[in-house]
Amino acid sequence: MTSELIQRSQTTQTQQPIVDSPKNCNFLGKSRNPIGYMLRERIPFVLIGIAIATFFFNTFPQSPSSHIPIADSVLHSELALPTRRVLYEEGSGSSIGYGRSSVNMGGKVPLGLKRKSLRVLVTGGAGFVGSHLVDRLISRGDSVIVVDNFFTGRKENVLHHFGNPRFELIRHDVVEPILLEVDQIYHLACPASPVHYKFNPVKTIKTNVVGTLNMLGLAKRVGARFLLTSTSEVYGDPLQHPQAETYWGNVNPIGVRSCYDEGKRTAETLTMDYHRGLGIEVRIARIFNTYGPRMCIDDGRVVSNFVAQALRKEPLTVYGDGKQTRSFQYVSDLVEGLMRLMEGEHVGPFNLGNPGEFTMLELAQVVQETIDPNAKIEFRPNTEDDPHKRKPDISKAKELLSWEPSVSLRNGLPLMVSDFRSRIFGDQRDGGGSTLSKV
Repeated sequence: MTSELIQRSQTTQTQQPIVDSPKNCNFLGKSRNPIGYMLRERIPFVLIGIAIATFFFNTFPQSPSSHIPIADSVLHSELALPTRRVLYEEGSGSSIGYGRSSVNMGGKVPLGLKRKSLRVLVTGGAGFVGSHLVDRLISRGDSVIVVDNFFTGRKENVLHHFGNPRFELIRHDVVEPILLEVDQIYHLACPASPVHYKFNPVKTIKTNVVGTLNMLGLAKRVGARFLLTSTSEVYGDPLQHPQAETYWGNVNPIGVRSCYDEGKRTAETLTMDYHRGLGIEVRIARIFNTYGPRMCIDDGRVVSNFVAQALRKEPLTVYGDGKQTRSFQYVSDLVEGLMRLMEGEHVGPFNLGNPGEFTMLELAQVVQETIDPNAKIEFRPNTEDDPHKRKPDISKAKELLSWEPSVSLRNGLPLMVSDFRSRIFGDQRDGGGSTLSKV
């Protein structure tokens, strides 16, 4: 019985026919010719989709104003951020740029575009050079903030700007920090004549070091461009003549003038360290002897001494044998150089001075010719650490700033004499405010 059931089961399995259903036929057909299936079943739907898309884009075109290319959007976002150029110069003319941008906050403006009005801080702006710089900035259309502690500066130097909404005056010592929003910083604050910087030498070096640190810190916080007014005194009693920016100087670090000489050298060091280490935009100017209206009458500098003495009918005091040399630039030439340096693309340092060289006796003779031919000359012992020669090499400024002085001593001295005469003898007709426009 069991064997019979097994036999029947085997017979049934072996005799069962294989049915070729339509479903199986379709599957085999697709697997045998997939390309034919795609052409027959899918292509019509693809063509219909293309036709719908074409109709949609032709009927509703995209507005060109709503399309901003990726490159343009990136450019707009970059321009919206504060930009900072770092230009470190080695040697006389080479420069290496880090992160340079085409945006120039205070530089040249393309033709047809109105120049942006800047907010400019001038430390020491009530002083001799600072007040003339303020005049130029205001006349250019900038807003100017003057910070001065009035140790050597005078309110009378900027009195003609009172009431101007683009002018602010703050009585403040740069040794103490200050928070302001500005685009550019001209750092001029420091007594510059031997009489004043020797009066309190510790305060002088604090002004040069701590004051410069504070202004560099402000420039870092607000992204402002910073210009340091250094001095030809960084060359000391030079062994190189004329003095180029590559000359490192010959300075007595423990002399009576060291508070000023070494203070300015340290200020230059700080400025370059902020530039290299933090990317601050900086400029450095080394200023040579400058004269003009608004100088302090009794500040001990040779031009102001000679002019004041000649006007008062006093002997002109010449220290030493009178053969030591100096170069004298008129204040308007200096201001032009400072502004070109600030607006330019080069860090510096740059010598800003008049290469015309005069001995002290020759200067005394020019003063005699201008004021009083009968003025006498009186010789006195020379002062300590007084440089024997001083003449700038301005080749670098000529090449990179297109700057050179244009006012000779014989043309500039009468303008200074006119200002001194009005102040010494009490005639305050214009306060010396219009002298710059005469040159």
